[in-house]
Amino acid sequence: MINEEISDTMIKMAKDARMKSYSPYSKIKVGACILASDGTLYSACNVENGSMSLTVCAERAAVYKAVSDGKREFDAVAVVADTENPFVPCGGCLQVMAEFDINEIVMANLDGDIRVMQLSELAPFVSYMGINHVKEHYEDHFSIFGFDDEDELL
Repeated sequence: MINEEISDTMIKMAKDARMKSYSPYSKIKVGACILASDGTLYSACNVENGSMSLTVCAERAAVYKAVSDGKREFDAVAVVADTENPFVPCGGCLQVMAEFDINEIVMANLDGDIRVMQLSELAPFVSYMGINHVKEHYEDHFSIFGFDDEDELL
């Protein structure tokens, strides 16, 4: 579990990121901050698109930003929006969190309401999601692509 100082920093960075949101359709500005295992923090905002399936949530944008910087291991993610209750990530974001085994999720709103939950609480079947499930259940299938070493899958 991350400490309160790191959590507060992540929430502040997520709040700052949400101000850069491009959300002309929903009008909901969302910001997120992800903590890489080496202590690096990455923040991002949601970017909407008229073709809704092309919209990128703040949580996924933060993960993609960190991954594009070479990070692969993460400890937590914080997400903030101007909602009545702490903002809960969507199913697609939970899937991405499962892919990278991000277990701690800090959810907040602008009123200072904060809720910290484990990924398994928000997605009870998380053991069937992400790369851990794929490697465990489909290892033989990857051999047809020439992957003999599991490190090559990551």
